[in-house]
Amino acid sequence: MLKAKIKSVQCLSLAGLHRMSYKEWGDESNPNVLVCVHGVTRVADDFDNMARALANDYRVIAPDIVGRGRSDWLKNPQLYRIPQYVSDIVTLLARVLPDAESQKVDWFGTSMGGLIGMGLASLPGNPIRKLVLNDIGPVLAPMAMQRIGDYIGQDLRFETFEAGAKFIRDVSLSFGEHTEAEWHKLAADVLRQDKDGKWVRHYDMGLALPFRSATPESADADQAMLWAAYDAITCPTLLVRGADSDLLSPETAKLMTERGPKATLVEIPNVGHAPTFIHDDQIAIAKQFLLG
Repeated sequence: MLKAKIKSVQCLSLAGLHRMSYKEWGDESNPNVLVCVHGVTRVADDFDNMARALANDYRVIAPDIVGRGRSDWLKNPQLYRIPQYVSDIVTLLARVLPDAESQKVDWFGTSMGGLIGMGLASLPGNPIRKLVLNDIGPVLAPMAMQRIGDYIGQDLRFETFEAGAKFIRDVSLSFGEHTEAEWHKLAADVLRQDKDGKWVRHYDMGLALPFRSATPESADADQAMLWAAYDAITCPTLLVRGADSDLLSPETAKLMTERGPKATLVEIPNVGHAPTFIHDDQIAIAKQFLLG
C-alpha cells in the first residue's frame, strides 16, 4: 500500500512560531500538486484514500491545520481563524513548490478547508488552478455553526478507545453510511491517549474560542467578507453538497452557481455535512473535475 511521508514546516503567527505537519504522497518531482485540507475538527489522514487514488497523477499535500493532529497549538487561541490558516498555507506552498512564484496547485477543501481555499483563491496572484469546495459556502447556517461550536468545545475524556469511537461516530452520522472499518479509522485518526491513559480528541480546545466570541454583528461581517472573497475567485470551481447538509443550504449553493466563479454543483444523496470522499464514487467526482 502506498504510504505518505510525514513532514513539517515552520510558520509564523502574532504569537510566535509554530510547526505545521503535513502528509505527502506521490512523486516529489511531479509538477502537478493537489492540496487537500480537512474540516474544523478533522485531520490530514481524512484524505488517505483519495490521495492514494490520485498519487499517480498528483503530488498530494495534506496539512494538519495548526491546533490539530500532529501540528503545534497556537499560544493565542483567538488566532484560530481563516487569515492565519491562509498565511500558514502560503508558507507551506513556498516550502513544497520548487518554483512558488509561477507554479499552480489544485485545491480540495472540506468545510473549513474550503473556506481556506476560498480565502487563498480570492487573492491576486494566487496559485490555485482548480478549486473543489466540499459542502461549504459563504453563508454558514447559524444552527449548524452552533452545533459545531458546541461540539468543538466539549473537553471529553473516554476510558476506552471504544467509548471515544462511539462518540465520534454519533456526532459524525451526517457523514453518511460507512463500514465498521471506515468508522474505526475515522475515529482512530482523531483520538489520542493522554498521559493518564484516557482517550481524548486530537485538537486544542481553544479552537472553540472564536466560535464562542462570535456575535450576530461579527457573523454578518464575516458573511460579507466571505461573499466578497467568493466573488473574487476566477478559477474553475466545483461545489459538492451533501444533499442533507445543514451547513450549506440549497439556496446558497444555487447562488454560488450564479455568481463569482459560477461553480459547477454536484449533490451527493443520503449525506449531510460533509461527504468524506473515502468512497470510490465520491473520489470519482473529484477526479473527473480535477483531471477531466
